[in-house]
Amino acid sequence: MVVLPESLDQVRAVLRWCARENVKVVPRGSGTSLSGGALPLGDAVLLAMGKFNRILEIDYEDRIAVVQPGVTNLAITHAVEGRGFYYAPDPSSQIACSIGGNVAENSGGVHCLKYGLTTNNVLGVELVLMNGDVVRLGGRHLDAGGLDLLGVVVGSEGLLGVVTEVTVRILPRPETARAVLVGFSDAESAGACVAQVIAEGIIPAGMEMMDRPAIHAAEAFVNVGYPLDVGALLIVEVDGPAAECDHLIDEIARIADANGAVTSRVSRDEAERVAFWAGRKAAFPAVGRISPDYYCMDGTIPRRRLPEVLSRMEQLSRKYELDIANVFHAGDGNLHPLILYDANIPGELARGQRPASRSRPLGTMQALHRPSM
Repeated sequence: MVVLPESLDQVRAVLRWCARENVKVVPRGSGTSLSGGALPLGDAVLLAMGKFNRILEIDYEDRIAVVQPGVTNLAITHAVEGRGFYYAPDPSSQIACSIGGNVAENSGGVHCLKYGLTTNNVLGVELVLMNGDVVRLGGRHLDAGGLDLLGVVVGSEGLLGVVTEVTVRILPRPETARAVLVGFSDAESAGACVAQVIAEGIIPAGMEMMDRPAIHAAEAFVNVGYPLDVGALLIVEVDGPAAECDHLIDEIARIADANGAVTSRVSRDEAERVAFWAGRKAAFPAVGRISPDYYCMDGTIPRRRLPEVLSRMEQLSRKYELDIANVFHAGDGNLHPLILYDANIPGELARGQRPASRSRPLGTMQALHRPSM
C-alpha cells in the first residue's frame, strides 16, 4: 500500500495506525538512492513524502532555510541563489533527490570535502516517531546542548522516525571558484597526486577522479571536452578570494607535475567550471549507456592507499575478464568501482559478483544497478 500524506497530522495518523496494527512502514523520498534505502516491501505501507514539497522559510541574516522533506536538493540553491547563497551538499542526483532522503542517507557530493556532508549542514529536524509523537531536534542555532540526537537521526535511513521538516544551513557564494582538469597516464599516479595535495594542507572545495572507462563514458554522454588519451582524470576545484584561488591552482599544478601529470586545463569562466562537473555528475548514467548492468561498490579508502587500491581493482578486472569503471570522491577516499556485466548472458551475474566479493575488505557492496530500470 502506498500513502501520500500532505500534512503532519496525516503522517501521525498513518504511523499510529501502523504501530497499532503491527504493520511495517517504509518512508520514501524521491527514490534515487543506490543503496535501496526506499525499497518497498510487499507487506508494508510505503509512506511517500513527495507532497511535502514547500520551502517554508528563508532567513538570510541567520543563513538558514526551513524546508519540507520533499523539496529537492537543488531547489534550495535555486531559491536562494538570487541573493548570492547556495546549499553546499550536492550529490550527483541533486536535481531529483529530496532533502528528506538526503537526511536519511547523510548524502554528500562532490563538494563534501571542504563543506561537509548533510550532517554538517543540517541544523534541525521535525521528526514523527512510530507512535505518532512529534519531536524537534536542533533548531536554528549552530549546536544544541546535550546528546547529539540530531547526529543520530541524520543517516539513520528512516529507522528512527519520519522527517517532516528540515532546517538547513545556507552559505554565501565564494567570491571566486575555479576548477582544473588534470590528466595522468595511469590511475596510480593520479591517486598519488591526491594524497600529496591533502598531505600538503590544501583542502580543495572538491576533488574527484575518474579512470579511463569512466572518462570515455562521461565524455560521450555530455561532451564537455575531457581528454580521452589519459588513464585517469582529476577534477580539482578551489574557491575563495581570487588571489587565494590563483595561489592554490599554482600549488596544485606543481604537485600534479611532480606526480607525472600529462595534461592540465583550468576553467576560463563559470560556464566552463560547471561543464567540468557536469561530466562527473553524469558518470553513473553515462556508464549505463555502455553496459546493460553494473555492480556499484561503495567504500572509503585511506588516501595514502589509493594507488594500491586502484592497482588491485585493475588486477581484479583482468582476472575476471570484466570491465571496471572507477569514479570516486578522491579527496576523502570514497571509491565507487562500477563492475560492468550483462545479466542477459547466462552466468555473467554470478561472475560480476565475484570481484565484488574479493574487494569487500576495501569497501562495502552497495547495489546492483540496471540502468534501464
